[in-house]
Order: sequence, then C-alpha cells, then structure tokens
Amino acid sequence: MPADIRKILTQVDETHLELGRPVIPPTRRAVAVAVIANPFAGRYQEDLADLTEIGVELGDLLTRKCLAALGIGPEQAQSFGKAAIVGEGGELEHAAAILHPKMGTPVRAALGKGPALIPSAKKRGGLGCAIDVPLGHKDAAFVRSHFDAVEVRVTDAPRAGEILVAIAITDSGRPAPRIGGLQAHEIKGEDGLR
Repeated sequence: MPADIRKILTQVDETHLELGRPVIPPTRRAVAVAVIANPFAGRYQEDLADLTEIGVELGDLLTRKCLAALGIGPEQAQSFGKAAIVGEGGELEHAAAILHPKMGTPVRAALGKGPALIPSAKKRGGLGCAIDVPLGHKDAAFVRSHFDAVEVRVTDAPRAGEILVAIAITDSGRPAPRIGGLQAHEIKGEDGLR
C-alpha cells in the first residue's frame, strides 16, 4: 500500500552564530515531513505490514528531500534521525510500524552507509503538535558532538486520521562542540558504535 500523502514540508535550520561566536562552516540540519493518511485510524488492526511498507517508501523519499534541501551528496551527510506523530484516531504502534522494522534500510541506502542506530521519537498529538527529531552520527553512535535534535511541527497536522512522519539529516554536528568523547575523524566504522 503506497502512502496517501496530503502534504510534504521541508525546512533547513542553519546556525551562523553561537553566543556571538561565528560558526564556520554553519551547522545545517534539514528535516523533511510527510503528512499521510492513517489507514488504520479508528480501528484496531493486528497486521501492520502496510504501515511498515509505507515506512520504506517514506524513508527513501524524505531522506532524498533532506539531501536536496541541504544541497549535499550522500557522502556529506553526518547525522540522521526520524520521528512520527500519530493523530488521535491512531495508536503509537502505528508510528512504530512506520519507523522501525524497515525504514532504516532505504535511509541508509540513500546515504550510501550509516550503520549506527537511527535515533527516533514518536508520540500522539493533534494539529500543530511539535516533536523533537533526535539526531546522532550516522556512522558511530558514540560521537557526542552529533547528539542533537531538531524540532518540527506542521500547523494543520496531524489530523485525527493522519500520521506526521519526519526524517532529519545534517551536514555537521552541533555548533562549537567541546564535551569530549569520540571525534568524527576517529570513527572506525566497524560496528555502528565507534
């Protein structure tokens, strides 16, 4: 079952100054959001495979939209994250079905790699509800400079029978990171952790 998409929103957050200090190059975070119909709104459905397949479709579509918004190639992407808000006619498991079983595969394929766990968040909410899309380095989860989040909201979504699905991609870590830990240039890339 393909996603029944009502709208797509793409935004880029660019930080040029942090407490008066220039951020060179600016840190950039893109988030792409699809607002889709929830085929199981208002009823219990044991088999959520249709939502899992929608996750595959949106994983590819939204990742490519983020890359295009940032104007970068897949090899320049550094962090990723995903999130979903289910309208009041749905349940949290509907978001889980989209985000978890298969969405990571097309995200990683669009980026060329990305063995680290893709951070995620889900919640139930109504029109204009915000969610923080958690971010982590795509190749090594222990890179602290890339622990971050980007807030997203769509003023007219999700409606009761909808799901808002978001993917975020960055081309950098936080502005002026300095809390130590594994550095991006030290990544071994063997296990998705270090």
